[in-house]
Amino acid sequence: MLSRSVSIVSLLATVIVAMLLVSAASPDSSLKAAQPASTVEVKVDNFSFGPATLTVAVGTTVTWTNRDDIPHTIVSTDKAFKSKVLDTDEKFSFTFSKAGTYPYFCSIHPKMTGSVVVQ
Repeated sequence: MLSRSVSIVSLLATVIVAMLLVSAASPDSSLKAAQPASTVEVKVDNFSFGPATLTVAVGTTVTWTNRDDIPHTIVSTDKAFKSKVLDTDEKFSFTFSKAGTYPYFCSIHPKMTGSVVVQ
């Protein structure tokens, strides 16, 4: 009787280990949702955006920080996002939820341009 109990326990242990291995190998969308979204920084300084062109994944939050001594804005050409006027050290963030190319500019200094490519 003892050997039969040991066999059942061994079988159950094997089944549990196999189930754990299968679940670990299968992607689970709930696990992906729990992962933190990435954040990327763009520096606004010396009448330019750095980097001027940025490539990010869908779901990424981009944060622009004005490091210049004068105010700037961040405005997408397709009106997807628009910041208020940012004074020195103020920030503006936008989370990109759709793939595409998002050109933007400073509405105070329109020659200041940049682009975010979302893949």
